[in-house]
Amino acid sequence: MSFQPALPLSGLAGWSFLERTRGRQQQAFNASSVMQRDTTYFRENIASVRTAEDLVADRRLLRVALGAFGLGDDIDNRYFIRKILEGGTLDPDSLANRLADKRYHAFAKVFGFGDFATANTQLADFPDRIITAYQNREFEVRIGEQDPDMRLALSVERELGQILDRKTTDDGYWYFVMGTPPLRKVFETALGLPSTTAGLELDQQLRLFRERSERVFGNGEVSQFADPEKRDQLVRRFLVLSESQAQPSMLSPGYAALALLQGSASDPLGTFS
Repeated sequence: MSFQPALPLSGLAGWSFLERTRGRQQQAFNASSVMQRDTTYFRENIASVRTAEDLVADRRLLRVALGAFGLGDDIDNRYFIRKILEGGTLDPDSLANRLADKRYHAFAKVFGFGDFATANTQLADFPDRIITAYQNREFEVRIGEQDPDMRLALSVERELGQILDRKTTDDGYWYFVMGTPPLRKVFETALGLPSTTAGLELDQQLRLFRERSERVFGNGEVSQFADPEKRDQLVRRFLVLSESQAQPSMLSPGYAALALLQGSASDPLGTFS
């Protein structure tokens, strides 16, 4: 990909720069020659796809389809992807519903091969929806090549928005957070939970996430992050703590911010609110 986003800084300074320039950078990225070739091909050919077998047989279409859900690394796992798509999401025992990674569920649901007699690939607005998701995800990938934490931060609004659009219980929202790898990483870091938490029983994980969220944000539920200010607090805390873990010295850029975060038990995010 010839276009490379500009990201001259890391941490909170880099995040502020990216927030200011993202619109212009995303537009330039979408206009790049390789992206134009990928998206034009998808728009012109996806309506010919009527089955999961059709999709996995066309590598160019499959690359865009998987990329739209952050699953691009599965491009060579065509049998696995076909089984996920054919099983759909309506059957509780389907593969998409059994997998811990909820991105597969979203992928199968949006394409609809296993859920409907006619796949969603036949809908008039389907190409544009997938292409927009693909462009946004691929832009995040390019950002991540320079700063993986910034890529995770960019994903928060989309991932949380998709989760909170669901009709589920408070526990259900946490299960989706824990089952969405990029979002889980953000929450683990922001809440000070080790990655080994994933090895615990699911009910123990749920308790830890909820208790730590209550302690850090003053609210133990995912629904609080429907508030843009709360999402901003989550992202900023993640970036500060992630940078400080990478550079724990008192001379590191994140040290002062980390000290402020940890110094106020009553309002641990007051610095950024």
